[in-house]
Amino acid sequence: MVSSCSQYSQKKLPVAYHNLNARYNAYLIARDRLREVERYQHKTYQENYNQPLPILLPLDSTRLEPVKAQLDDAIKKASLVAERHQNSKWLDNSYILLGTARLYRQDYGNAMEVFKYVNTKGEGEDEKHEALIGLMRTYVETGAYTNGLNVAEYLRVQPLNKANTRDYYLTKAYLHQQKQEYAVSAALLDATFPFLKKGETTARLHLIAGQLYDLTGKPEQAIAHYRQVLKNRPTYEQSFYATIYSIQGGRTSNERFTRMLNDRKNTDLKDKIYYTMGLLEARNGRYPKAIEYWKKSIHETTSNTSQIPYTYQEMGKLYFEKLQNFPTAKAYYDSALALLPQQSADYKALANRKVFLDEFVEQQQTIQTEDSLQKLAQMNPAALDQHLNEAIDRKQKQQQALLARAQEIATQAANRPATSSDIPADQRWLLYNPIMVTQGRTEFMQKWGTRQLEDNWRRSQKESSAQIGAVDSPPQTGTALNANGPESSSSGVLSAAERKAQKDALYATIPFSPEALKLSNQRLENAYYHLGKLYKFQFNQPDQAIPTFETLLTRYPNTGVKPEVYYLLMVSNDQLNRTSTWKEKLLAEFPTSSYARQVGKTGTTGAHTATGETEAQRVYTEIYNLYKANNLSEALSRAETAMSALTGSLIEDKMAVLRVILIGKVRGVEPYRQALIEFIRDYPTSSLLPKVREMQIAAEQPTAKRK
Repeated sequence: MVSSCSQYSQKKLPVAYHNLNARYNAYLIARDRLREVERYQHKTYQENYNQPLPILLPLDSTRLEPVKAQLDDAIKKASLVAERHQNSKWLDNSYILLGTARLYRQDYGNAMEVFKYVNTKGEGEDEKHEALIGLMRTYVETGAYTNGLNVAEYLRVQPLNKANTRDYYLTKAYLHQQKQEYAVSAALLDATFPFLKKGETTARLHLIAGQLYDLTGKPEQAIAHYRQVLKNRPTYEQSFYATIYSIQGGRTSNERFTRMLNDRKNTDLKDKIYYTMGLLEARNGRYPKAIEYWKKSIHETTSNTSQIPYTYQEMGKLYFEKLQNFPTAKAYYDSALALLPQQSADYKALANRKVFLDEFVEQQQTIQTEDSLQKLAQMNPAALDQHLNEAIDRKQKQQQALLARAQEIATQAANRPATSSDIPADQRWLLYNPIMVTQGRTEFMQKWGTRQLEDNWRRSQKESSAQIGAVDSPPQTGTALNANGPESSSSGVLSAAERKAQKDALYATIPFSPEALKLSNQRLENAYYHLGKLYKFQFNQPDQAIPTFETLLTRYPNTGVKPEVYYLLMVSNDQLNRTSTWKEKLLAEFPTSSYARQVGKTGTTGAHTATGETEAQRVYTEIYNLYKANNLSEALSRAETAMSALTGSLIEDKMAVLRVILIGKVRGVEPYRQALIEFIRDYPTSSLLPKVREMQIAAEQPTAKRK
C-alpha cells in the first residue's frame, strides 16, 4: 500500500491520491494566503493622485510586514507540494505560488529561479506562460528592463489563454510605464480592457489610461477613459479624481466648481478642487487669480497633506516661468521639496532647478548686500549711526509682530484639539502644521543659510552680514529675520548693551578700509558675472543677461573674464537679433583667446591641412630660434601676431606656452602670472597643462627663477 502511494508513481490511484492531498492540503491554502496578502496590499496602499498611478501596485516588503505570517505560510504550503507530491498536477501551480510569494517578499533572486524552473521543467503550457509573466514582473521590479522585454517578445507570439493574456498586457504596460514610455503603455492598457470585468480594479486602470494619454498630449482619449471610470463601479475617490482630471484637460463652468465645493462628501477634497481651479486660471493667463486659488487650496488642507507640495510646486513654476520672480519661485520650490516624496517623478527635476535658483538668489543677495554696505561706508558718521538705529528698531518691530501672530495661532489652537481636521492648515499648532514647519525651515535657511550642526553656529560675524544686507530692503513675505540676535531680551525691548552689540556687529561688516572695499568689490564682480551666466544659460533670458554683463564691464572694466563676457554679450545680442560691436571688440582686444577662436576670424591659415601644419611648424621654429638667440622682444611680437594664424593647428597650444614664457622674460612677473591663468582657462584639454600648472606654482614663489 505504501509503495502504491509513492509520489513518483504514475499509476492512477497514487496520482489521484497526491492530486487530492496536494490541492486541499497545500495548494489551496497557499493560494488563499496569497490572496489575503493581495487584499491587504490593495486595502492599505495609499494612492498618490498627484502623480500617474502605477499600473501594478509597487512591491514593498516593509509595508507587508503585518501579513508576513501569511506569506511565510504560503511559501511553506507551496513547498510541501514539491517535497511530497511530485506526481501531482498541481506541482507547477504550486511552484508559481512559491515564486509569487518570494516576489512579494522582494526575494528576487529566488523568485527568478522558481519561475525559470517552471518554464524549463513544467509540463503545462499555460503554467509555463504564467511563470514567464511572473519572471517578467520580477525583471521590472529589479530594473532589468531589457531582460523583461526579451521575455515579453517571446510571450508575444505564444498562444496565451485569457487570464495570461490579461496579465501579460498589464505587466508589459507596467514595464513601459516604468520606462516612461507612456504612449506604448497606454496602448497596451487599451488592449487589456476586453479581458477585464467591471469593478474598482477596472475603474482604476481606466483612470491610469487617462493619465497616460494626458501625458502624451491626447486629451480626447484621456477624457474618454475618465468617463469609463464612472461606468465601472468606481470608489468615490476614483470618480472624484476622474472628474477632476477631466476638468483639468478641458473647460468647465464656475457653477460646477461651486457644486463640488458645496458637496459635503468633498470636505476633505477641497484642496484638490481649489488646486484645479488654480490650474485653469493659470492656463488662461489669469495668474493673480491662480495664486489666490492655490493659497485657498493650502488653507483648506485637512488631515491629508499630500496635495500641499504639488500646490507649492505649481506656484513656484508660475513665478519661475511666467512671472520670472526668481526669489519667490525659490521660496515655493524650497517648500515643495521639503514635503515632496523623494521617489516622486518630479523630485529630481525640481531639485535640479532649485540648485540654480539658490545660486541666483545668492548672487542677487550678494549684490544687494555689498551695494548697501558700500553706500553705508560713504555716509557721514552721524547719519550712519541713526540709520543703523532705525534698522535695528525696524527689525525689532517685525519680530514682535511675528511673535504676536504666533501667540494668536497658539491661542486659537489651544481651544480645540490640535489634530482636528476642521482647523485650517495655517491655524494649527506648529508641530502639527506641515505648512508652518516648512516655512520655518525656509525662513531659517534664508536668514542663516545652510548651517552645520556645530557649536556657536549663530556667531555674530555670520549673523550680521545677513542682517545688514536687508537694512535697505523690505523683508520677504513670511521671512522671520530676527534683529535681536541670540541674546535678545524676552521682553522685546533691547537693552543698551544689546543694542550696542548689534550695532558693533553691523559696523564690523561695513567696508571702511581699502582692503575691505577691495574684497567687497571682488564679491560684487563675481556676483555680476555668475548672475549674467545664470540669466543666459539657465533661465534663457538674454535680455536680462545683457544689462548684467554691461554693468559688470562698466563697474569693473579690468575684470579678468572680459573675453568671455564679450563673447556672451555677442551671442546674447545675436539671440535677440540685435546688432552689436562685441564681436569686433573681442577680436581686436583678445585675438588669442579661446573665445576669439570660437568666433573665427577671416584670413586665418588653414592649419588643419597638411600644408597648413607645415607652415605652422615653420613659423613656430622661427620664433623659437629668436627665443634661443635671446632676441626676446622680437620673438614675443611675432608670437602674438602668429597666434591667430595658428588657430586650429596641432601646435597652437605649444605656441601659446612659448608666448607665456616670452611674456615672463620681457614684461615681468605679474603679466607672466596672468598669462599662465589665461592659458589654463583657454586650453583646458591641452597635454601641456600639467607643465603650465607647475610653472604657475613656481611663479607664486617670491624668489623663483623662470625659464
